[in-house]
Amino acid sequence: MEIDRELLIEQAKQASRQAYARFSHFSVGAAVLGNDGNVYVGCNVENSSYGLTMCAERSAVFAAVVGGATKIVAVAVFTPTERLVSPCGACRQVLYEFADDMQVFIANNTEHVQEFRLEELLPEGFRL
Repeated sequence: MEIDRELLIEQAKQASRQAYARFSHFSVGAAVLGNDGNVYVGCNVENSSYGLTMCAERSAVFAAVVGGATKIVAVAVFTPTERLVSPCGACRQVLYEFADDMQVFIANNTEHVQEFRLEELLPEGFRL
């Protein structure tokens, strides 16, 4: 399946505008390409009980599952900052559940994009 990197990044950027980040003021958007060819988006949603906060990447993956995707082909993560921010460990593990060989794009306001394979970010991820 062909991956439109720019489309994924743009969708992640748009999703970051919907973030509910009233505590950290750190907005994140994510877009995943499902094996069904559809793009699903998510944003971070914070909670005053910090442990209940949902990251953008997991939000997008869960939207993909609801939408019928069974695998994730690629993910783009966007933060409206000057630095590039990679997925947290929990998000890496959730992404790994849906494809250990997916392409990961990390983007920010500088238009610099880093590309990884998920297995580079999470070698030897956990599986039952």
